[in-house]
Amino acid sequence: MADKLERYRSRRDASRTPEPVPAEPPEPRGGDAYVIQEHHARSLHWDLRLERDGVLASWAIPKGLPADPAVNHLAVHTEDHPMEYLTFQGEIPQGEYGGGTMTVWDTGTYETEKWSDREVKVVLHGSRASGRFVLFRTDDKNWMIHRMDPPARDPFPPLEPMLPVERVRPPRAEADYAYEFAWGGRRLLVPVDGGRTDAARDHPWLRPLAASLGSRSVVLDGEVVTLAGAEVLVCYDLLYDDGRSLVAEPYTARRSALEALDLSAARWQTAPSWPGQAAPVRRAAREQGLPGVVAKRLDSPYEPGPSRAWLLIPSPARRPPRG
Repeated sequence: MADKLERYRSRRDASRTPEPVPAEPPEPRGGDAYVIQEHHARSLHWDLRLERDGVLASWAIPKGLPADPAVNHLAVHTEDHPMEYLTFQGEIPQGEYGGGTMTVWDTGTYETEKWSDREVKVVLHGSRASGRFVLFRTDDKNWMIHRMDPPARDPFPPLEPMLPVERVRPPRAEADYAYEFAWGGRRLLVPVDGGRTDAARDHPWLRPLAASLGSRSVVLDGEVVTLAGAEVLVCYDLLYDDGRSLVAEPYTARRSALEALDLSAARWQTAPSWPGQAAPVRRAAREQGLPGVVAKRLDSPYEPGPSRAWLLIPSPARRPPRG
């Protein structure tokens, strides 16, 4: 009987990688376990592995499982992996095959509805992934994966920003608003899906931000500003998070979800926000040479286009010194 792990072993040196490298051929057995691993290798992708005849049949899926049956994702058939890989996660050294960080994204069991050389139809039962999927072969090793169930998430919202309306003075009901700096940068909505973002076409430095979010799908709202000579994305709103549209949620809920992402790096950060503190934020904006502050109603949904729920209050002009 052919050793199903021969190709797997030929690509790995057990003395150099922490991956399991069994010395003996696998024993055929029945089983229904699966694992999906998030793999930050040369390019981010997800590895789907299904237990089959004592090994894990494997596909590398660059954009992860499709959430919408209207969109199929590429699935590259790779070598069978040993059963020990069901729980493997760790750092594969750079220079080795598959070098990079691998973590377990989901695990569970599956049901087989069909399994042939050209088509694999399964039902996944996991903590993060669930539903019916079919993998179908398109050429030698390239397959596609299709979701057979209804969409698992809300569609992305229209990418049109909410705009503040200018006003000379802060609102009287100051406690009903949060106050943020008006940065004076270039407005940018950043959709992220499958660890990638279209915004990277014009801003390639945003690719690591998208990759850092892994399989999390988001739409960030912010501005590109220049700080210390480098372009930085300052994020101040979140329109979409992990499959759920937030545009109908109040500002406070969107702000909490944004802060939970913990966006903090050299090229991107979460803008500070101060509820009910108009005067000190205006003073700080003026001292830092910023154009003003934006007052945002705490209970306001996200309304594309100009909205009176967001008020741009310019910094007062500096008075010339006396004498």
